[in-house]
Amino acid sequence: MIRHIVTFKLAAESAEQRAEQAAWIAAQLESLIPLIPEIQSLSMGIDVNVTPGNADVVLVSEFADHAALDTYQVHPDHVRVSSGIKPLVAVRAAIDYEV
Repeated sequence: MIRHIVTFKLAAESAEQRAEQAAWIAAQLESLIPLIPEIQSLSMGIDVNVTPGNADVVLVSEFADHAALDTYQVHPDHVRVSSGIKPLVAVRAAIDYEV
């Protein structure tokens, strides 16, 4: 199994804007669950402490194997959602590892 974790630091200056954008991003990524069968699990988290330097949003998802993750990455719905998220993000970090 492959766990795929992505953190997003949003570009908006105000905490209120970042919170609104974080909620929107979470909803967009969660909307992929019924659309992409390769997703075995997907959960979102929004930073509750609003600590300077912390990421604002995290995606934690799991896939059966590398091929399933690769299929997810190029799936048209994932590409559509990712394209909408990119303009809001200042910094993105990701890691994929076996569990």
